[in-house]
Amino acid sequence: MDEPDLEHDQGFVVEGEDLPALLERLLGESQGRTQKDLAAEAGISYPTLNAWMNRTRGTSRIDPERLRAMVEVFRRWGVRTTPREFFASVGRPVPGPNGDEREAQLLKLYRQLPESRQRALVKNAEAMLQLSRVI
Repeated sequence: MDEPDLEHDQGFVVEGEDLPALLERLLGESQGRTQKDLAAEAGISYPTLNAWMNRTRGTSRIDPERLRAMVEVFRRWGVRTTPREFFASVGRPVPGPNGDEREAQLLKLYRQLPESRQRALVKNAEAMLQLSRVI
């Protein structure tokens, strides 16, 4: 039997729910787990997580790996959630998976390009990243 595609499952997203509201809801489903527990297990400093929760620090530029780390912690705790839910809560689309095979393929292709094309590719990637932050 195939596993559900939890990465792109749209059933989890609560429309208009920002990151603090999402974290509050998921912590409530986490059988007595606290912000400190989440911070420690996700590799995020407690003051940073607490500032997000209290809306005293913005969440739109959180590193994607931090968002994914929180997803993994909640999943280990038995709470059903997805990366899409977390990225939607900070107003961003979910970036594609960063699997080792895909990165290796990209690096192999990059190394086959002449140096001028490598520079152009890097500039293009930087522009794409900037656009993804605006959208």
